[in-house]
Amino acid sequence: MEPSKLWSLVWSKILAVKIRVKIMGIALGLVLLLGLSVILLVRSSFRATLIDQSVERGTAIAHELAARSANLIDAGDIPALRRLVDETATNSDDVDYVFVLDRSRDILVHTFEGGLPIDLLTVNTDWQHGLRSSVEVLDIGEEVIFDITLPIWDEGTAVVHIGLSDRELDGTVAAITNYLLVVTGVASLLGVLAAYVLTAVLTRPILDLVEATEAIGREDFQRRAPVWANDEIGQLSIAFNAMIESISRSREKLQHEEWMRSQLLEKVITVQEEERKRIARELHDQTSQSLTSLMVGLKTVEMAETLKEVQERIAELRLLTGETLDEVHTLALGLRPSSLDDLGLLVAIERYAGDFSRQFGINVDYQSTGFEEGQRLPSRFEMPLYRIVQEALNNAVKHAEPANVSILVESRGTAILVIVEDDGKGFDVAEVMDSRMEMKLGLFGMQERASLIGGALTIESNPGTGTTVFVEVPTSGEG
Repeated sequence: MEPSKLWSLVWSKILAVKIRVKIMGIALGLVLLLGLSVILLVRSSFRATLIDQSVERGTAIAHELAARSANLIDAGDIPALRRLVDETATNSDDVDYVFVLDRSRDILVHTFEGGLPIDLLTVNTDWQHGLRSSVEVLDIGEEVIFDITLPIWDEGTAVVHIGLSDRELDGTVAAITNYLLVVTGVASLLGVLAAYVLTAVLTRPILDLVEATEAIGREDFQRRAPVWANDEIGQLSIAFNAMIESISRSREKLQHEEWMRSQLLEKVITVQEEERKRIARELHDQTSQSLTSLMVGLKTVEMAETLKEVQERIAELRLLTGETLDEVHTLALGLRPSSLDDLGLLVAIERYAGDFSRQFGINVDYQSTGFEEGQRLPSRFEMPLYRIVQEALNNAVKHAEPANVSILVESRGTAILVIVEDDGKGFDVAEVMDSRMEMKLGLFGMQERASLIGGALTIESNPGTGTTVFVEVPTSGEG
């Protein structure tokens, strides 16, 4: 496997670890890193301090030995000098050896059982250059020896060598190191426990958010994420709950609109069937009878014996034919006004308003502004706006009982505004829209027609104050 792919695989595995494990791992790593750093620093500093103290103590021993050896060397009492050297080596555990040389580098006494190593005679000879004392470090493999040299007299006629081993020093350092390791281990355990508690506190709200999200995925919009604290996660929970509230309301609104569409579709189908029945009934009751009468009249014309009788029958048939044409024309207008296709929306609404006023005895004031002479709206706007005006007038007749109705169609350059206002009884818009009344379906149908052409429909009404219907349709980019 390529190194890059291997690294990607390892990194993906690391990222897949749970947050709780990550936080505990970070806490443990920091405690161990800090603990080991402290151990190494303390060990190094403590060892250096012990070395300095050991060298100072060795120097003090050398001074004492030199002072006590001076008289013995003057008297030539070598046995007493040997006992003094042995006593010095025995009383100090870290003194590895002691030997005394005269000015000629001859060995006066030493503590070695097998004889003084010759290499030691060449060690630490700086005293010959006027130094009071000197220290040289000897690395002999398993241990380190600090060789301390001190002249017995100022003129340096004899010199004392004391070798200090680091065995005791290393033992002390090892004991301190073990103690620090134990402390670090306990601190690591406490750090892991603290990290566990911390991660439990931090991840519990996150897990609640995950569970709430999964509930939303199951379309359970009643589930909410608990707010544990007013911190960032708490703010996230509050925002999440607000989002769920918004989604729930939007979902309810969509379900309600879907129900309304189904009801509207059902009403449209019902109206279509009723309209077909009405057309069929009118064709049968009126047009069919008129055509039958026309056929009977034609037959009587055939049977007429005089020209005058023929003319009278033809006059009657002409009158009947005119009535039949009027009936067919009225029937066609009910299906779709020809003026809408031939002359446009403005003329169609004007004519419908006149017919409406004559039919129901309601004063209708119609105005159009902002349009050029003969200007027509885009074809896709005309039928929806015509039906909206038609529905608004029908609602006014059925529910409002108005005396006056005004219709305004205005062009505002980038939008078309249609306003239908009556002085009828009015109604509570919110109450009607929240109900299952038939009037609501009509209003919803008007809103649907407006939305189909990118417009917005607003209804303003209160009981006793009349009703105003506003429709605004943007026309930017329309030809």
